[in-house]
Amino acid sequence: MESIIFMNHEKMMNIGAKRGFLWPSFEIYSGVSGFTDYGPLGATLKNNIMQKWRKQYTAGEGFYEIESPTVMPKEVLKASGHVDNFTDPMTKCEKCGEVFRADHIIEEVTGQDVESLPNEEMDQIVIKNNIKCPTCGGDLAKIWNYNLMFKTQIGAKGTKPGYMRPETAQGIFILFKRLSRFYRNKLPFGVVQLGKAYRNEISPRQGVIRLREFTQAECEIFLDPENKTNPKFKNIADEVLDLCSQDVQINEKEELHITAQEAIDTGIISSEMLTYQLYLARKFLNELGIPNEMLRFRQHLPGEMAHYALDCWDVECLTDQYGWVEIIGIADRGNYDLTQHGKESNEELSIYIPYDEPKTITKNTVKPNLKVFGPTFKGDAPKIMGWLKNCDANELKEKIDADGKYTLELDNTYELTSEHLLFEETTEEVKGEKLIPHVIEPSFGIDRILYCVLLHSFHSANKEDEEDKDYFKFQNEIAPIQVSVLPLVNKKGLDIIASEIQENLRNNGFTVDYDGSGSIGRRYARADEIGIPVAITVDFDTKEDNTVTVRNRDTEEQERVPITELSKVIKSIIKN
Repeated sequence: MESIIFMNHEKMMNIGAKRGFLWPSFEIYSGVSGFTDYGPLGATLKNNIMQKWRKQYTAGEGFYEIESPTVMPKEVLKASGHVDNFTDPMTKCEKCGEVFRADHIIEEVTGQDVESLPNEEMDQIVIKNNIKCPTCGGDLAKIWNYNLMFKTQIGAKGTKPGYMRPETAQGIFILFKRLSRFYRNKLPFGVVQLGKAYRNEISPRQGVIRLREFTQAECEIFLDPENKTNPKFKNIADEVLDLCSQDVQINEKEELHITAQEAIDTGIISSEMLTYQLYLARKFLNELGIPNEMLRFRQHLPGEMAHYALDCWDVECLTDQYGWVEIIGIADRGNYDLTQHGKESNEELSIYIPYDEPKTITKNTVKPNLKVFGPTFKGDAPKIMGWLKNCDANELKEKIDADGKYTLELDNTYELTSEHLLFEETTEEVKGEKLIPHVIEPSFGIDRILYCVLLHSFHSANKEDEEDKDYFKFQNEIAPIQVSVLPLVNKKGLDIIASEIQENLRNNGFTVDYDGSGSIGRRYARADEIGIPVAITVDFDTKEDNTVTVRNRDTEEQERVPITELSKVIKSIIKN
């Protein structure tokens, strides 16, 4: 009987803890929810996944990687909208004081997905269903919005508020001016960043699925708002995608199975670039060992769309413990972030696009009427003049003509009227234009992806007259340990030869484990359990002919190989 792949969260996590993949954080102090430690094998597996991600986007797509601080001043996250909008619905037991994420506690009782509903509607559902505190049975307070960011203070005086970054993306947006120069102002271009992000979750109860400190791998692709094509799209146009669009979800229809080209033609997905990123995400997960049938693409509903998003799709993975879990989000962020940071910093975050042929245009220019401007705004006048230099004069004039004034929000609120300003219509020949790029963002949750890799690499064999065997069967490229070196006995010189082989293989770039404890069969089983693809046995014949037995985990085939040929043979096995 062949090995059967199945999902078994409990067994997988038990082996994961026993063999050094995932451990609870702060365990000797009774632990703290929302944090996870990676043991030796888990940390290696995670790094291998991240390196594969880097390879896909830097080598494969030609993007460059940056690294920015994990602590950000308040101004950055105020401009990005996170200070005001990065919230989850929270409720509190009025009897015992325990706090809960409101949408989760409602879903547990009613089975309803209420994530996109306003707080007021969720309050009514709590009342209608008589939902009580699951800890003590007390009444729940009215639901309010809870900001998920960790707050801190920058500097010894504690006068400059800051936050631990909730995403890596903002570090890329802040560097846009330098990055656009680096890319010689040619659109599109992509920038990636991998690193820690932080969200002070209300009640994390799902292990690595919901962490307060986690690793993100994000890519920001800057492109012309009028041209969101991708030159590689033609290569994947016939790929079939499993899509849970807004229409499918709202009207409870069957999941769509359509080609990438059909998704574009019907307007279900908004652009070639976004569609191509969905394909890349799936390709990446497939190569990690997660099969297509365990994946789907789900479009965000209008009520759950992030404040910055024009469109957003989640790549979800099926789990036995948590159902469908979002592991990758791919969003069209429009020009929201660059626009907001430009306004807040008073810096022009645009890019110059030359025309094929010069154009003659008519436009308004604006300057202050100094006779009135200075006496009205006094010491604030220079600051407002700086804003005028970068504003859209046409938009400003239209607003004043329509409303009689323009309300300007800087440090304070100012009202600009026609008497403060001088508008002039000019005609000029222009060779190009400045525009604020739009952004397509694939955002990978590395910790969630690792969990899904563990789950879907977990195998169980059920063979007659044999004990059931639980083990990991990782894709060779990401296996934490590639080779296990096993002396038949740990004496009589076999241990010395085995140690020399281990050292030589390490020098050739392989990750190698030495195991000389117990019977050879038990050692083979231990190697299989943690997903080692190649096992090398050093026996007494080795002393005579300098050959060893190489065992392929997947085929269970064994062959005698000269020690001098080991690196070549192992590489060929691992590549397959």
